[in-house]
Amino acid sequence: MVTTDADVAYETQTVRTIRGMESRAIRKWETDGWELVGQTQGRVKTELTFRRPKPKLCRLLWIIGGSAFALLLATVITIGTISERNAETAASAEATSAPSSEASPAPTQPSASPTTASAAPTESAAPAEAEAGSAVLTPETNPDLESLVALTDNCSPDIAAFAAAHRGETIAFSGYIGAMALHGSAKTRYDFLVGAGDFSETSAPGPTFQFRDVNATSDFNWTGTTPDTVGVGMNLSVTATIVEYEQSSCLFLLDPVATAAR
Repeated sequence: MVTTDADVAYETQTVRTIRGMESRAIRKWETDGWELVGQTQGRVKTELTFRRPKPKLCRLLWIIGGSAFALLLATVITIGTISERNAETAASAEATSAPSSEASPAPTQPSASPTTASAAPTESAAPAEAEAGSAVLTPETNPDLESLVALTDNCSPDIAAFAAAHRGETIAFSGYIGAMALHGSAKTRYDFLVGAGDFSETSAPGPTFQFRDVNATSDFNWTGTTPDTVGVGMNLSVTATIVEYEQSSCLFLLDPVATAAR
């Protein structure tokens, strides 16, 4: 196919240069693709006219535009596909995780008020004092203590064995004050010797119990009526904790818990 000038669109450019420098300017512009089509000389400067074919921008823009549109369309289609898949996945996950009303019924509301049993202990519940009292050893409930208070040897090995086996436990028995003396240089604190049974000037069965370094008021923990005077020969109801048995002195040390005159 032969292309004529009528089929080609040109763009033109006019350049002015100093006379005598025309050839240099022409070479420069022809190197850049321009064609000299006119020359007008003046006194000082020469006016040169160049032309060159216009680039086929329309076709180039159509190609570029078409490609961009195709790329944009592909992007939209891809994004739409991904969004649709994400929506389907989210819907599936929601359907899987959402519990049905039958599988997860509403939690049962707690009772408005607690039951009588949980609100307060029953009347038959034993108080702490009764529980503590049930652990007290007496000659009536403990055969070993019964035998102990009937011994005639206050240094018997049975006393040491009983004290070691029941150290820290509480015993209760009927007794009396057999002797008392100030503890060391104290003015109001005493060592009391306590025997088992009733006071007697002729016999003293059982161990020689001792309340050591006590006063005759608060340390005795009196129950009932507190006596005006405390002295040798006084009969007592004794409740005390076992401290230890001293084999060197044959004294069975007790710590008073409760004492009553009888």
